[in-house]
Amino acid sequence: MNKTLTFLGTGTSQGVPVISCNCNVCNSSNKLDYRLRSSVLINLGDKTILIDSGPDLRLQMLREKITQIDSVLYTHEHRDHVAGIDDLRSVYFANRKPIPLYMNNRVKEALKKDYSYLFNDNEYFGKPKFSINLIENKKFKIFDYTIQPIEVMHYKLPVLGYIIFDLAYITDANFISDLEKEKLKGIGTLIINCLQIEKHISHFNLEECLELIQSIKPKRVYLTHISHNLGLHQSIQKDLPKNIYLAYDGLQIKF
Repeated sequence: MNKTLTFLGTGTSQGVPVISCNCNVCNSSNKLDYRLRSSVLINLGDKTILIDSGPDLRLQMLREKITQIDSVLYTHEHRDHVAGIDDLRSVYFANRKPIPLYMNNRVKEALKKDYSYLFNDNEYFGKPKFSINLIENKKFKIFDYTIQPIEVMHYKLPVLGYIIFDLAYITDANFISDLEKEKLKGIGTLIINCLQIEKHISHFNLEECLELIQSIKPKRVYLTHISHNLGLHQSIQKDLPKNIYLAYDGLQIKF
């Protein structure tokens, strides 16, 4: 089976460039420094899994010519990870199949409150159909494929990462317990958030990322959820160990 992951976006909540910023990263002409909000699409044979529907989803799908999304996994309810949910309407009307959404109960309640027009009982023309599947921090299946959640902390907010086959995707984290780290030990591909150089209250910075990687010892690593405060793509990449890469928008990897 062909297993690929496409980075739809690799930026933090403001994206890169940041509005009204004149730093060298935001003014860079290198397309690798242009980052939409973080999301990935996983292809497993003829099935697709979207992780998070951020506010740039429409642009990301058009750029990558995506016409099919078979299910959506949510990490948490922050707007830079859910605000593109309305753009799933087009997917529904193209295929006329309810789109399965996987999330914990806290995310469900937030979506029902913030996007009530999508989840209330009032039917109207143009309303998509979703099926909500509640998950916890234990294994579950999508299309007979086993998904292992990983609970990480985004300051005080629990966030779910996911292991699919030999790949782990974690975003918006600044702490992972020893118990959850055990799930990651020796993983083939780790995708992890790396916000900036300086320490941050709710995200790993570069130093903390490298320490985590050293303790987990994955075979290869892609850094994502990157802000303009990390620095220029080419400058940071050249100083990273050979098995650690800065992800960029549109990058596709096999796993």
